[in-house]
Amino acid sequence: MKAALLEALSAGAGGDAGRCAVAELARKLGLDGGASGREIAEAADDPAWRDAVREWGEALAELLSADPDGAAGAVARAMGSGTTASWYDGDHADFRGGVFLREVVGVQVVIQRGGAAVPEALAGLPPRPGGFTGRGSETAALLRALDPAGELKEASAVLVAAVSGLGGIGKTALAVETAHLAVERGWFPGGVLFIDLHGYDQEPVTADRALQALLRALGIPPEHIPTTADERVALYRSTLAARAGERGAVLVLADNASSPDQVRPLLPGDARHHVLVTSRDRLPQLGARLVPLDQLTPQEAYELLDRALRIAEPDDSRIVDDPDAAEQLAFHCGHLPLALQIAVALLAEDAGQPVTELVVELGESRDRLGHLDDGERSVRAAFELSYRRLSPEQARLLRLLALAPGPEVSDEVVAALVGVEAPPVRELRALARAHLVERGSGRGWWRLHDLVRAFGVGVVTRDVELWEEGEAARERVLAFCFRWTDAADRRLRWLPGMAEPERFGDRGQALAWLDGERAGLVAAVQWAREARFSETAIRLSERLAEYLYWRRYFDDVIGVTEVAREAAQGAGDRVGEANAWDNLGVALLETDRVEEAIDAHARARDLYQAVGDHEGESIAWDSLGGALQKAGRVEEAIDAHARARDLCQAAGDHRREAMAWSNLGAALWEADRVEEAIDAITRSLDLHRTVGDSQVEAIAWNNLGNALQVVGRTAEAAAAYDNSLEIRREFEDWYGEGLTLCNLALTHEEAHRPAEARAIYLQAADAYARANAPDQAAEAHARAAALTTDPPLTP
Repeated sequence: MKAALLEALSAGAGGDAGRCAVAELARKLGLDGGASGREIAEAADDPAWRDAVREWGEALAELLSADPDGAAGAVARAMGSGTTASWYDGDHADFRGGVFLREVVGVQVVIQRGGAAVPEALAGLPPRPGGFTGRGSETAALLRALDPAGELKEASAVLVAAVSGLGGIGKTALAVETAHLAVERGWFPGGVLFIDLHGYDQEPVTADRALQALLRALGIPPEHIPTTADERVALYRSTLAARAGERGAVLVLADNASSPDQVRPLLPGDARHHVLVTSRDRLPQLGARLVPLDQLTPQEAYELLDRALRIAEPDDSRIVDDPDAAEQLAFHCGHLPLALQIAVALLAEDAGQPVTELVVELGESRDRLGHLDDGERSVRAAFELSYRRLSPEQARLLRLLALAPGPEVSDEVVAALVGVEAPPVRELRALARAHLVERGSGRGWWRLHDLVRAFGVGVVTRDVELWEEGEAARERVLAFCFRWTDAADRRLRWLPGMAEPERFGDRGQALAWLDGERAGLVAAVQWAREARFSETAIRLSERLAEYLYWRRYFDDVIGVTEVAREAAQGAGDRVGEANAWDNLGVALLETDRVEEAIDAHARARDLYQAVGDHEGESIAWDSLGGALQKAGRVEEAIDAHARARDLCQAAGDHRREAMAWSNLGAALWEADRVEEAIDAITRSLDLHRTVGDSQVEAIAWNNLGNALQVVGRTAEAAAAYDNSLEIRREFEDWYGEGLTLCNLALTHEEAHRPAEARAIYLQAADAYARANAPDQAAEAHARAAALTTDPPLTP
């Protein structure tokens, strides 16, 4: 209950009867006669007084309805004085021009400006919402459903349209706007019945009590309303049928329903009438045309901000003056209409505040929902209404989903969060029906709106037991992520003779799983900053490196390795730090940050040397050689690869020795020591065939082709490239294929075969495009375009 109603009555807005009503309520609540309106309102919110408050509210409703031009009008004026805020707190709608007294639990009293109470359906529609924008497709869908001449009209059934969506998404505003459009088109000459069912309040309006309110709105005197529910339904439907014959079709707008049972008795029996329902749940049980609402588009959010701010002050151009800041503001509001309207109210309160300042406040706040509160409306309060209706299992699932890494989660991750073998499908579907969880990118994937996630995190952090429950869930998820990323990584690195990894039977399966879970896995590595998760998250970053490099997600490699490096350094894990430096160096080199790559590999080498890790040291030397070669420091590169080779030989690591020989050959070729290069690469190929590492063998064949081409052994070079291509296509190494194809095309180009070279360059461009390498694809296209196959023109 809001204190404003009680204060208006105490001040005499309702005359002596109003003052007496306030005193009577105070007495019922055990308060003395001098209690303030705020004290009485706070006491009335106690569930222990629910029945007493309801009885008082019903008596007050009769008082206001009995004197619409006197008591009711005075109360409306008193409550509306000095403010443009709406007293109707449905979603984000700002119903200027009307006052909705909802303080009385279960009682809907509508008073229009000018003081007239509204007992009839023709005046039952609330005013249009200020700042309404967007929703073109949804409005059109609702109008098609309401159109009496539409294709869906059936003589034997009442057509119901149900707008559903997250709290604060703008359901009521859309429904009211659509209803006004329908009335303007003359579709409902019989009028509009509006009822707020308070479906998510502590005490929702029952269908029977809603029915009584609608009967009174239709002009039925209280003494003529039957005593049984079935008789009231019959009277309601017969009254509507009579009204259809006398005045025409009626639209019933049932706002804020939480269950089909609240709505079914309100369905007319005459098919000429229509019912428009709003709910946070989908309500498919009504057989309705379902119109779900999503968040606004960025452009719609921008328009809402500008339009709503100009309602408060027509000359306020802060949104159009700084569209970039407005875009960021909309982002921080999650493009949620309620949050956007609150942001507008905050800006309107401080006419000198730049939009950028509010953006910074929201961006830096640890409690974004706390900022999205203008004193009358609150995003957290809107979500709280939905949250408290959930079962304990559903509420727990929502809290845990808010802690999950990444923008969406798979069924597998949900099961790990909850700590069960199979995903809790029943609870997930219930949350989806309530629009607290949304379907993700495909079946079996789920996501939360950003502000719902913030709400769930807030619930967890404010309770010690829930926080510990959440931390345990995160541990389970991180263990899940590591287990299967490790298995997928082992499959990607698998060679004949190695143990078979669990779960993934081939590379395709491993890559498919990693592709699906990538965003969540990368996000989970960020938990390395927290001591409780540091060790596992560092290991997870190491297992991701090969996959991310293969898919060329170098920004992700840099992100996870930076976090892992900092965490390992803080924990004194020098091997983990060295691994992170070396993986970071590979990504830096691929993004042309050559000097940084050299530094990273040198740091890795030094750390490996310090702990006596000769295998790691050999890897770092080999990586360092590649970076030095790209920097043009070829002699240093040759020395680095030779050191890597020697360490591998000493350890008997033939696989890494083969890689070192191949890389050494490439550096020797760069230094014009071609015969030495051919010898080194030939040694590499012999070793690769021994250990069965076909992927790296393909690199060696490519390098051999380069060396053979230099000495004019063109046919042998082409054969080497063909060998490389065969292996790379087998492994779907699109980037490597593009690289080798470009080398092969160059061979044809130098042999003055432009047609063949051009065709191969185009193949290379396609391969690079598949490998997520757009720059290289563009370069291959340019090389193809530079070649001509047409004979020169003669004069």
